[in-house]
Order: sequence, then structure tokens, then C-alpha cells
Amino acid sequence: MSKLLAIEIDDTGLPPTTPEIEQERRVAIFDLLEDNSFSLPAREGRDVAKGPFNLLLAIRDRRLVFDLSNEDKSKAAEFHLSLGPFRQVVKDYFQICESYFEAVKTMPPSQIEAIDMARRGIHNEGARVLQERLEGKAEIDIDTARRLFTLICVLHWGG
Repeated sequence: MSKLLAIEIDDTGLPPTTPEIEQERRVAIFDLLEDNSFSLPAREGRDVAKGPFNLLLAIRDRRLVFDLSNEDKSKAAEFHLSLGPFRQVVKDYFQICESYFEAVKTMPPSQIEAIDMARRGIHNEGARVLQERLEGKAEIDIDTARRLFTLICVLHWGG
């Protein structure tokens, strides 16, 4: 089965999160566990690893860490990604989300819809960046990438 079975966020060393961020985290994890596609491609010394996997996601030494284990908790893989390629898209995503939340309070539906379309576009861009960064390390579909990007944003909110 080529998927994530469990997801844990290691926010050790990050500031406490707000209730809103905790809600975003819970929703993203729930959605990911409901439907995701995640496999480890064949690499030197390893055949294709289809899982299912447990994922520990963390930021350590200013790097995004994917720590994967098998169902029996044995180590499957670990890889570290530079946060640099994510910085601008995460910043843009935070800004458009703030605009969206403000718009919902006062603007007409047509303007809210336009901001929401822009928000989804930036979210898709973040998912594409994640897929590019994971190339050769993990294979994920766009929906899984979108949900994982949400968790990366949640980690940034705390960091």
C-alpha cells in the first residue's frame, strides 16, 4: 500500500501555536490520512518502498525533515530539504490567507472568490515546489503535495 498511515509533527523548539494553527494542523493531517499517495522510489541499495509509512515532519537546523518509518516502526528513510525554496511561496501564502480572512468579514462574494482563487493558486505553487524538492526521494501526487504543503506552512507559523 503506497501511502502514509500516520503523521506526527515535531514542533520541539518552536513557539506555541495558536488554536487556529492547531485547527489547520488537525484538518491537514485528517485530510492526508483520508487520502494520500506516498512511495519511496528505488535507490541504490533499496527497492521501491511502497509502505504504508509513518511520517514524522519537523524543522531541524533550518531544514525540513521527513523521517519515515514502516508500520513496524523500523526506519524506512529520512531526508532533509532546504527551506530556502519554500520561503517565498510560504510568505505569499500567509499574506493571501490574511487577505482572504479579512475579505470574508467585509467584502462582497465576487471579491472573496477572486482572493480565494489566488490563494488556491499559491497553494498549488507550494505543492509543485514540494514535489520538485522530493523528486528522487519520494513520489507523491498533487493532492498529497497540497496537504503536505499545508503542514509545512503550519510548521512555519510556529517557527
